[in-house]
Amino acid sequence: MRRAVLMLSALLFICTACLSYASDKTEGVILVWGDSLSAAYRLEESQGWVTLLQERLVAEGINWQVVNGSVSGETTAGGLARLPAMLESSKPDIVILELGGNDGLRGLPVPAMRTNLTRMIELSREAGAKVLLAGIQIPPNYGPRYTGPFYAQYHELAEQYELPLIPFLLEGIADNPALMQADGIHPIAEAQPMIVDIVWQPLLSLINQ
Repeated sequence: MRRAVLMLSALLFICTACLSYASDKTEGVILVWGDSLSAAYRLEESQGWVTLLQERLVAEGINWQVVNGSVSGETTAGGLARLPAMLESSKPDIVILELGGNDGLRGLPVPAMRTNLTRMIELSREAGAKVLLAGIQIPPNYGPRYTGPFYAQYHELAEQYELPLIPFLLEGIADNPALMQADGIHPIAEAQPMIVDIVWQPLLSLINQ
């Protein structure tokens, strides 16, 4: 019995040491805070760009963990309501903020959306995280009086808070029907690595800081 207890204790010690080593290898946490564009909408989770981003980090020997807090259909108001709890639980070093598309598609007021984005930037910074802002575009049929201020807010917020900006997360993808699902809004699986390429350089710059 004593020998069995000793063997069990040794095994527990080894497991604890292994977990500690794995934890020590994680040098930082990236929180992706977005909507269906980042939530692998109508795809397997393994096909989504967030999972592919984690795989690329591993392949490049960058020991950062990616946490996906994205929810399909999320608005900036919903994202703001959920963010404090996620910041507390995941303690990210970098937040990729990708929200606003659903506000735009619903024609919600741009000033309210900007207020929500502003507060999420501030909360992330207060929690000690750097922010990478991902811009979104909506179809031109919403009219220039709406789309103009909608597009401009991302650049203005990036300038105001001195944030790295991805002008459009789906640059070179959204205008190619072959890369989009039937709804014309969400990219297909084959386009997901292209999103990783779009995110990669600005994210890598933040990681290297």
